[in-house]
Amino acid sequence: MKKYLQKKWIKWPILTLSVILFLCVCFYASIYFGFWGKLPSNDELSSLKQAEATQVLDKDGHLIGKYYIYDRQPITYQDLPKHLIDALIATEDIRFYEHDGVDNTSLFRVFFKTILLRDKSSGGGSTITLQLAKNLFGRKKYQAFTTVINKLKESFVAKRIEEIYSKEEILTLYFNTVPFPDNTYGIESAAQKFFNKTTNQLSLSESATLIGTLKANHSYNPRLFPERSQLRRDVVIKQMVKYGYLNTNRANHVINKSIELDYQYFNHDLGLAPYFREEVKKELYKIFENLKKPDSTLYDIFNDGLIIHTTLDYKMQSMAEEAMKEHMITLQKEYEFSYGNSAPWKKNGNLIKKSINELEVYKRLKALELTDSQIQDSLAIKKDIELFEWAGNHIKNSSSLDSLLHYQKFLNTGMIAVEPSTGAVHAYIGGIDYRYFKYDHVSQSKRQVGSTFKPFVYTAAIENGMKPCSYFSVKEITYTNLENWTPKNSSAKEDPHLNFTMEKALSNSVNTIAVKVLNEVGISKVIDQVKKLGITDSLSQKPAMALGTDGIKLKELVGAYASYVNKGKAVKPYYISKIEDKHGNLIVSFEPEVSQTPAYSDYTRQVMLEMMKSTVENGTATRLRTTYQLKNDIAGKTGTTQDNKDGWFVGITPKLVTVTWVGNDNYNIGFKTTALGQGANSALPIFAKLYQKLNQDPIFDPITKSKFEQSTTDVLNSLDCKPEKRDNFLKRLFSKKKKKKKFREG
Repeated sequence: MKKYLQKKWIKWPILTLSVILFLCVCFYASIYFGFWGKLPSNDELSSLKQAEATQVLDKDGHLIGKYYIYDRQPITYQDLPKHLIDALIATEDIRFYEHDGVDNTSLFRVFFKTILLRDKSSGGGSTITLQLAKNLFGRKKYQAFTTVINKLKESFVAKRIEEIYSKEEILTLYFNTVPFPDNTYGIESAAQKFFNKTTNQLSLSESATLIGTLKANHSYNPRLFPERSQLRRDVVIKQMVKYGYLNTNRANHVINKSIELDYQYFNHDLGLAPYFREEVKKELYKIFENLKKPDSTLYDIFNDGLIIHTTLDYKMQSMAEEAMKEHMITLQKEYEFSYGNSAPWKKNGNLIKKSINELEVYKRLKALELTDSQIQDSLAIKKDIELFEWAGNHIKNSSSLDSLLHYQKFLNTGMIAVEPSTGAVHAYIGGIDYRYFKYDHVSQSKRQVGSTFKPFVYTAAIENGMKPCSYFSVKEITYTNLENWTPKNSSAKEDPHLNFTMEKALSNSVNTIAVKVLNEVGISKVIDQVKKLGITDSLSQKPAMALGTDGIKLKELVGAYASYVNKGKAVKPYYISKIEDKHGNLIVSFEPEVSQTPAYSDYTRQVMLEMMKSTVENGTATRLRTTYQLKNDIAGKTGTTQDNKDGWFVGITPKLVTVTWVGNDNYNIGFKTTALGQGANSALPIFAKLYQKLNQDPIFDPITKSKFEQSTTDVLNSLDCKPEKRDNFLKRLFSKKKKKKKFREG
């Protein structure tokens, strides 16, 4: 034998084989002992922790969005439908219940058929447990040895997992970690994203569709490739028949039906209430600055699987967004038509030049010390850009300049609706489309509020003793100590000899009288009143403030108006009711911030409410009754700013207070005409359309059918006077000249 082994043709092959075997053993041992990266220990595997998406829920627990890096929501084994498990095993690992993490039979088949015989149809050797190991710990690159090292590491981990966990627990871990299309991790997130269902509600077809995507997330994405995904679903169904999990009749029934998606956009820019979700996220950052976990570590809203309970009403928000879109599509067409070829966004003049200078890309290029001509050349480079259009977005070969001009034409909007007794925000629209217009017009924007400021002036006047039946002339006055400032009314045809009561003046939004009331009560008292209403924005302290020349945020405006149906108490709009950890344990809860003391007397409140009811019945908001046929108890106030830059409407009902604004983000571009830009035409319809939708759903009856309380006899008597009267003959005779006077100091 010894002599036989000394022969070269036997000795060297055996020696070579021994060396190779030794190297393989060393290589194997190097992986096992962590030379290529530490393998997770049994203790680490026993306490697996995966990043989980934070869920944002509406007031009734309906999912409205998530914050995540990896979109994942964990579930238990009991939540997994049997047909979902059957589909997975039939497709991915038919011997799952027989192997110990590594299926040697499958590996043997793969080695001979796939590697030696090049038969790609023979299938793979990966098990559910091996895939779980990959899902949990990912893969690293090791140059030429990447595949071999990763496969061996996963086999070690898989065997350890099988020693620690039961088959049911492994399936649960797998379904909670496996990646699905559209950056979605875990079956629960996938079920909610693609079918708007929880996992235990998935049908056989839906389960097979999701299992089918595991072969290739992108290629079999049912949103992007419905036909390809359906073919893959059918393969899964046939696998279930092949291995006895499904009978042929039921399989054919499923195969003959198309996939029906109910896709939910839970990413940060799409889906329901994106502006609201972004504002909630900002609030969470503030909350968690001083709030830590029991182990003193910081909360992570992207990984800790927190549950955020908000005040938003899912249904109402959906209706509000529908109402906004319906109105803005029509208004945008009228807006563009009114300008025609003379539209400012069609001219690359000083207006556009100013907008160019505000672009981030312009600032970056300027910082590189490029000349204006060089910057213009850079901004003129064209590329394929997706541009927003109400009729549907489209890809266009455009430059940065083209894009800027395109977006200059769009009107934008803001809307907030709150429960007046608490300030709980039930609907919130910060703009027309968060993908292209990130600026939030509810929480960030401070636009001139126009005539929506007038009720605060009148409130201060009534509170300081002015009688509701006080008459004021509509005639223009020139204030000599204010550089001969002459406030004017929107209608030039008004009879200068008419005198209106405060109710008539407010309901018809008469500018000249608003300034006269301010002059009587005094600027300082109005400012004091506004501060009591919770408006913290600084005011100009000039007479023009009566006409709403100051900028106030929507969320502050709505909190102040809530006082008229909340016993005179202003509220601070709030978004978050409570925060729980992923197990449902309470972390922190929040109470409404309502003023402890009324901002004015109940007499003043009732008088003002009656005046704003008159705005709807006989004043600038009558189209709520005529055009939109709303029968609800409604009070309100319209608002339009100078040169028709902003349109406003505040709608007050007993259980809901709503503020809407419409205008162009570029403040230099207003509406072409007052008829188009006035608040009654530009902003009021969003409120009106919302209420039309609310009226059709009985679930909102507590809001839509609520009634204002009956005003006291004292209040009704104080308003019982003729709304207008005309100057007598002598007064008319001696008042033909334009009146001049000084505005009161202070």
